[in-house]
Amino acid sequence: LEDPSVNKLNEMTADLLGKEEAIYLPSGLMANQISFAVHCRSGDEIMMDRTAHPIHYEGGAVAVISGASIKPLNGINGVFNAEQLVNAVRTKDYHDPQSRLVSVEQTSNLGGGVVWPLETIKEVCHTAKELGLYTHMDGARLLNAVIATGISAAEYASTFDSVWIDLSKGLGAPVGSVLAGSSQFINKARYWKQRLGGAMRQAGIIAAGGIYALENNIERLKDDNDNARYLAEAIEKYPQIELDLSTVQTNIIIFQTKGITANELYKRMLEKGVRLTPMGENLMRAVTHLDVNRKDIEYVIQVFDDILGEY
Repeated sequence: LEDPSVNKLNEMTADLLGKEEAIYLPSGLMANQISFAVHCRSGDEIMMDRTAHPIHYEGGAVAVISGASIKPLNGINGVFNAEQLVNAVRTKDYHDPQSRLVSVEQTSNLGGGVVWPLETIKEVCHTAKELGLYTHMDGARLLNAVIATGISAAEYASTFDSVWIDLSKGLGAPVGSVLAGSSQFINKARYWKQRLGGAMRQAGIIAAGGIYALENNIERLKDDNDNARYLAEAIEKYPQIELDLSTVQTNIIIFQTKGITANELYKRMLEKGVRLTPMGENLMRAVTHLDVNRKDIEYVIQVFDDILGEY
């Protein structure tokens, strides 16, 4: 609470997201798990899309830290609707876990960077409030959505009880995420930050990188979104790639491979200095960011051409 750089970063983020206070954390995973622990009691249930990050990439932390469980919803490209939420909410029968929280991932990672429409967010959150549920936004790529749509971060975040942004993805800062909410929520979050080992000494050094990112790197996220679209349109023509261009809305491209496995393509691309992410036997992900410029994208397209041309 005494470091001026950390305090400034927290104030900047709270203002950006339209919340009372914010807290600087080492990672987005911790931001999610602290939020779940504050909102939920042991035995409660959290509803989120079946592709959501806490289900696949957080090591079962929900069960360990908050003692809650997750009910996956079958959305489209990571986006579910209010009707699905209503149908998923548990009864008050003591046999059921109790529905407590709904979580939205903006943008949807496994959905290919698809942006949650603001109207869908409002409908889901309004329904959640009517059902007595808390609302949380995993905003790892929220600012990519802001740049893609022109809708402010505060407007996207307005209907959520808690929301965080990642500083170390497209914004290019070295470390950390910032979680925001009401003063009461953040006060409870401080206890969980301490319990989970999130307190950092001399944190102002890395918080300064976050300040720089918020002051200089938000608008440039358009470059990442544009580069992803440019790459997707270039590789979509190959018969070995199955790609839905309608999902390429921000800085993530997810595509299926045909006639070559994802792992084989990954190895061949890596030999040429291009790193993609295999997501399954025939599923791959490419992500654009601050360290990838248009000239790099041109090179990546040439590498795709060299490799897939052989097939």
